[in-house]
This record gives sequence, structure tokens and C-alpha cells, in this order.
Amino acid sequence: MSAARVGRRVARALWSTLAAIGDARLRREDDTRARAGRFRAAAAELGDIHDLAITLRGSFPVGPAILVANHVSYLDPIVIASRVACSPISKGEVAGWPIIGTAGRTLGVNFVDRSCTWSSARALRRALATLRAGAKVLNFPEGTTTDGTELLPFRRGVFGLARITGLPIVPVALRYASPDLAWFGGATFLPHYLRTAARPALAVHVDVGSSILPDRFRSADDLARFSHQRIARMLRDLEDPHGSIVRLRVPASRPDPVLPLAGGRAVAAR
Repeated sequence: MSAARVGRRVARALWSTLAAIGDARLRREDDTRARAGRFRAAAAELGDIHDLAITLRGSFPVGPAILVANHVSYLDPIVIASRVACSPISKGEVAGWPIIGTAGRTLGVNFVDRSCTWSSARALRRALATLRAGAKVLNFPEGTTTDGTELLPFRRGVFGLARITGLPIVPVALRYASPDLAWFGGATFLPHYLRTAARPALAVHVDVGSSILPDRFRSADDLARFSHQRIARMLRDLEDPHGSIVRLRVPASRPDPVLPLAGGRAVAAR
């Protein structure tokens, strides 16, 4: 793709993001479900601008649920949210990114600093409020991106949330056609994004698994392990044109410091 076409695509993406921020601020909506719907509209438009070619297998359930997915790229929330209204949980560093952080806060993204106990607690409380408002929450329980050939241990916070609310976990497996779309390690965002924007099309497979009911499990750890196994199996079953293999190891889940309770107290995750 020529530099001029890349520039036009980036400019369209920037304008679309600024327009979404402006529209959301003018409406001043406090309704969680409305913000999730607005995030979906913005994600769908960005997907069109970047020529995302999404192959979707399965369907998302109606009503509130916790969507959990493997994490490969900054494109992941856009890919999933373009197909279903949801409120993503994102790492706190993104909140400070120019324009992107502002757009996220305006459209209901739940930012969390995973190194801070109280930030994690606040994020889980906001996620709990989102679910009780009838919206879906999107989480990437690995906590960071990978190159797509390995599934890291799952943090157990949202799985404890599922046990508290009784709402289902919906496993989602993402597999990009090109390994170059993975954004991980020390890669800098802007150069990687410009290379991504220069691609004529971005192909991604999305597999939505059947809902996992939390009352089948004795603990958040058990639910996290089972969900990890399910997504690992889904990734293995997805066609992978590059022959990469997801390592099907199932290590112990990483503890999140606290989980919210309805009474307002915070307790250690079990």
C-alpha cells in the first residue's frame, strides 16, 4: 500500500476516533449499556477503515456475560467489540495514550493497573456494576499480549466475579492470519501500528465457544483452569496457515489480590 493511502487510512481512523469522543461527550450518557453500544459502533467503524476481514464461528449469548479471550494485539478489543456490544478491561498504561486513552475512558473502557491492588479492586467493582447493568464485560485474562503461539496462565479475578454473579464465562479464541499482527514484548506501538495500517487487509478468525456456567466449579481457580483449557483447545482447532502450535500447558492461575463482594468489602480471591 502506498504511503499516501496509508496516510489517508490513518487520518480516517483518527477522525473517526475523535468523532466518537465528541459524540459521546455531547450525549453525556451515564448508561453502561449505551456506552457499550457506542464502543461497538466505534470498533465496527475502525474495523471497516482498516479492512478487518473477520471470520466468526459461533455466536455470542444474549444478556450480560463475561467474555474471556486470548490476547495477541491491540486489535483484539476492536475485533471482538465490532461483533458484540461490550465493555473491555484494558491495562492502565493505555489510559495515558494520547487520543486512544481519552476515547477509551469516554466509551466505557475499564482501565486497570494490575500491579496495584486497589486499582484491580476498583476495576473489578466497575466490571461488577457493568454486569449488573445488563452489559457484557470483555477481559483478556492473560494480562498481556503474546506472539499467538502460547497461551499464558489466566488471572483469576473475573472468574471470581463470575462466581459472585452467577453469570456465564464465554470463551473466545482469536487467531490472526499473519503472525506480524501480533504486538508483544518491547514493540513500540506507533511503528507497529503504521506497519499494520499499511496492510491491504487484516484477516482474523474468531471462535466463540459455548458458555461456561460458574456454579459447576468449586473455586475461581478451577474455573480459570477450565476456561484456559477450553480456549487452548479452540485455538488448536482453528486453522493456522503458519503452522504455529499453541502450547497446551495449563499452569496454575495467577492470583489477583482482591475480588469485590456485594456488601462493598474486598476479599482475597479463592
